[in-house]
Amino acid sequence: MRRAYRDNAERTGVKWTRRDYNVDDVEGSDLVNQALSAANTSLYGVVHSVLVALGCAPGLGFVHTGHTRSFVYDVADLYKADLTIPLAFDLAAQQPFDIAAEARRALRDRLHGGGFLDRCVRDVRHLLLPDEEEADPSENIVELWDGSRGSVSGGSNYGEAS
Repeated sequence: MRRAYRDNAERTGVKWTRRDYNVDDVEGSDLVNQALSAANTSLYGVVHSVLVALGCAPGLGFVHTGHTRSFVYDVADLYKADLTIPLAFDLAAQQPFDIAAEARRALRDRLHGGGFLDRCVRDVRHLLLPDEEEADPSENIVELWDGSRGSVSGGSNYGEAS
């Protein structure tokens, strides 16, 4: 991460000292830190949604621990160097009036189209199920767990006929 910060500071000419986040005074930080805080918060929301949709526990962290969103932070960290860090430095160089709002909109625009959601799903599945053969994301297969039968296809009534 430090290298990503340094490289983006050099690329944009924006001064960088360190990541500084104070939940009680976000606007007291420099522009890069304000943009990072807003963009990262938005990224956490998207990643959290993906994890819940996959049935994962957001609090089951591997790197981050002790928080109800530890796994969210772990997964989001996979994308910050490509998404939120360059975005924050680009915006800080432009010095918009409301950098937090611009950061949220810019991240939304970068995630638009669904490609990020597919990537995040593949990455989480690879992290948790590394030996599983990768499924074709264009297939919409829903399986359910039946305690006596194991995995069964969704969309069918498996109850006994009355």
